[in-house]
Amino acid sequence: MTLEALDVVVNDYVAVVTINRPPVNAQNNKLREEIQLVMDSLGDRTDVRAIVLTGEGKAFSAGADLSERPTQDPGNYTAHNRRVRASFDCILECHKPVIAAVNGPAIGAGCVTALCCDILVFSEKGYLQMTEVNVGLAGGVAHVRRHLGESDARLMLLTARRMYGPDLLRMGVASACTAPEDLIETALDIARDIAKASPSAVRAAKASFQVTEGQSVYDGYRFEQGQTKALSTSQDSAEAMAAFQEKRKPVFKP
Repeated sequence: MTLEALDVVVNDYVAVVTINRPPVNAQNNKLREEIQLVMDSLGDRTDVRAIVLTGEGKAFSAGADLSERPTQDPGNYTAHNRRVRASFDCILECHKPVIAAVNGPAIGAGCVTALCCDILVFSEKGYLQMTEVNVGLAGGVAHVRRHLGESDARLMLLTARRMYGPDLLRMGVASACTAPEDLIETALDIARDIAKASPSAVRAAKASFQVTEGQSVYDGYRFEQGQTKALSTSQDSAEAMAAFQEKRKPVFKP
């Protein structure tokens, strides 16, 4: 596909998707459309098992492109909100795990984009920020609350403060915080580990995280057991058992 706002590179079952919309990777409708196309496509590709999402230059994504702010014409804001939700939902619903490599500012819509990813890795210069209270808007509470504790979520949203990688690591939001030059390699190391695992099991695990998020422990675990039962007769399961018996590493086919 021909892309204007994203760069995509695939090597050894790992896709790197780079938001490339200078100067700050602001999100317009074209970018929203492309991220849906890319995530849906990579989610179905057999040569991709994990995805790294990052930003070109100094920013991950500095938020929505205000030049495309919707007008108050009837239906305009409703359609806009639907497009925005879809650009986040495609990451949450992608069949492959998505690792955010947050290289710089992730503000507003950029913050939510990062928080929709499965695993978050930050540069020491990377930060999350929700500036809505300073510009008379609202949004992002549900996504921020998924990752931050109640007090820290309120601190972020009510003060519009920046929360940098080292603090996010301390708070348990980030899985790693690195020097800027080490960020992508750290994210790629995680992606490569995922790519070595059973593709069907990884897909089932991501589905379990998505489906069970709002369920009780009882209902959630029952769903997971159903996933395990379905996987028990899969080609990946047979290969894993054979590898164990033969004392070798499993080789999972696309």
